Amino acid sequence: MLPRGRRRALGAATLLLLVVVVVGFFLFGRDPECERRELGRRDGLQAAATLDGDPYGSRNRSTSNLQPLLPPKCELLHVAIVCAGHNSSREVITLVKSVLFYRKNPLHLHLVTDAVARSILETHFRTWMVPAVAIRFYDAEELKAGPLISWIPNKHYSGLYGLMKLVLPSILPLSLARVVVLDTDVTFSSDIAELWALFAHFSDKQVIGLVENQSDWYLGNLWKNHKPWPALGRGFNTGVILLRLDRLRQSGWEQMWKLMAKRELLTLQATSLADQDVFNAVIKEHPELVHPLPCVWNVQLSDHTLAERCYLEAADLKVSGDGRMGDCCSLPILNPCCSSGTQVIHWNSPKKLRVKNKHAEFFRNLHLTFLGYDGKLLRRELFGCPSQLPPEAEQLQQAMAQLDEAEPCFEFRQQQLTVHRVHITFLPHRPPPPRPHDVTLVAQLSMDRLQMLEALCRHWPGPMSLALYLTDAEAQQFLHFVGTSPVLSARKDVAYHVVYREGPLYPVNQLRNVALAQALTSYVFLSDIDFLPAYSLYDYLRASIEQLELSSLKQKVALVVPAFETLHYRFSFPNSKAELLTLLDAGSLHTFRYHEWPQGHAPTDYARWREAQAPYRVQWAADYEPYVVVPRDCPRYDPRFVGFGWNKVAHIIELDAQEYELLVLPEAFSIHLPHAPSLDISRFRSSPTYRDCLQAFKEEFHQDLSRRYGAAALKYLTALQPSQSRA
Repeated sequence: MLPRGRRRALGAATLLLLVVVVVGFFLFGRDPECERRELGRRDGLQAAATLDGDPYGSRNRSTSNLQPLLPPKCELLHVAIVCAGHNSSREVITLVKSVLFYRKNPLHLHLVTDAVARSILETHFRTWMVPAVAIRFYDAEELKAGPLISWIPNKHYSGLYGLMKLVLPSILPLSLARVVVLDTDVTFSSDIAELWALFAHFSDKQVIGLVENQSDWYLGNLWKNHKPWPALGRGFNTGVILLRLDRLRQSGWEQMWKLMAKRELLTLQATSLADQDVFNAVIKEHPELVHPLPCVWNVQLSDHTLAERCYLEAADLKVSGDGRMGDCCSLPILNPCCSSGTQVIHWNSPKKLRVKNKHAEFFRNLHLTFLGYDGKLLRRELFGCPSQLPPEAEQLQQAMAQLDEAEPCFEFRQQQLTVHRVHITFLPHRPPPPRPHDVTLVAQLSMDRLQMLEALCRHWPGPMSLALYLTDAEAQQFLHFVGTSPVLSARKDVAYHVVYREGPLYPVNQLRNVALAQALTSYVFLSDIDFLPAYSLYDYLRASIEQLELSSLKQKVALVVPAFETLHYRFSFPNSKAELLTLLDAGSLHTFRYHEWPQGHAPTDYARWREAQAPYRVQWAADYEPYVVVPRDCPRYDPRFVGFGWNKVAHIIELDAQEYELLVLPEAFSIHLPHAPSLDISRFRSSPTYRDCLQAFKEEFHQDLSRRYGAAALKYLTALQPSQSRA
């Protein structure tokens, strides 16, 4: 959540932007074409969306002069979405961003998800903390296994998930009378309340609002022997649906669509377009059920002539002679004249993002705008409506309000309280099969460390859980980076978790906790992204855990992986401990930070490690911060340590306080690679205030230890010495 100062600054910037747009608008005058479009929008001229030859044109024209009656400002609008898998969950977030950008009403999202998407979206919306947005989940796995749709063969890539919109009247609450149903691959360019307002135009018998299909699929003339399901004319596209749930239930919808599907499956064997085929078959038999919607509410990007006419006539885009968008619509999100055109863009198959026509680039740019749009800006409250923040968000807001902006450590305390939006398993992830001694490498990074990922994947063949601190725009760059890397794209056992950037300081321990919480193996190797493990370390760690029988020991154990460093950017990595010792003796390698922070790793006892043939125990000492292998349920990192300093030290203290035994492994090693210093370490070195704040947090940490562990924590308090520590 944004603190008061940031909210005021953001509000002032937004107001200034609005003034610039309005002043420019009136200084340069309105384009008469824009004026006509705005008037058409205001008067609800939906006839612009009616296509020539549309068999439902009379129905569209019958409502074209009715002014849409928008719902009351604080009325709750309901939206249902079926979502399954990693990629679909990313699409949902982009769709929701576009809806939130324009919305002025509270929303209730009804999400039908599989286990993967539910885990991702639950975390995302809990950490997003958008006011006036309620979420309810429905179990898609149960629907897949149950009798409602599992009997329908479907050739569409969506599988059984593509049929689940058919059963929404059965699974949504009986108290819910109306719902907007959306595919995950749509992007809004106007307020969803305007779509909701079209419910008012339904006749007494109409229960389903749909836009005409803009391809020739249902005409049956795409290729020889092409036999689609029956449809009325061109049929309707189900990417955007208005459902009168109360009327559907009263009309016996479930029996109606099942009877129709069973009848058609006798000759057609399977659906080709999933729920859309069944909806169209029912409408062909019962055309009175459908209320045709203007095509602007579901512009299906395609190469077909009909869609082209929708772009030109319904969307009413101003296009120059060379096919580029005119000045009027160059900034569709800021320019009110453009809001009278396309309302919903539908990328209704994966290949449509690559489709080529003269309007595709405009639609693509609008879609990309929301892909990279900063999600934290959508946390704004709805003016004039009751504050509907989640309880944890209200508590956070109160805590933020109590901070003193004049306090020297204000930005630290602000960062400590910040809840970052988190998108777990951002990319498709295939967890390894369960093994009792398996180890996941856990680390965190930001955009400037992406180049280290490929080398890490070559050194560590096992599972990894990585937290990435990125902006929304950087997240899209990261997608491209992985997709174009043969090494990274081949690894499906690496789980990437995006933590969206907010605030001036790097939340290092919050990132570590995100990655640690998502590890799925029994043990974790707590590392940093700028370290490369020995090529053999993954196998060696699993063998050591098994040989030491750690899972059966009553004593909790942390296995120490000795850390080294090289100052050379070009460096031949050692294949064994013997090769490492040779490089160490030659001065090409050093024990980690021996020259500037020796106490951080001195207790590892490198002299003993050189000769060791078996694991040996070491004692905790002040400022010790080794890299360790521990059980997955180990203590979490203390999130108060942000930026640079003491973040790992505090974690090792916590392990020692919980009586973890520290065992150094004789054949294990990891090597730190050189890189440019981070912004936080530069600030630490140059700012006395920064160092003073770190010292204050160290003292607060020790006070908390004393409260939790009593007399046992005295040794940490007496060991605390003012120092310019690194962690």
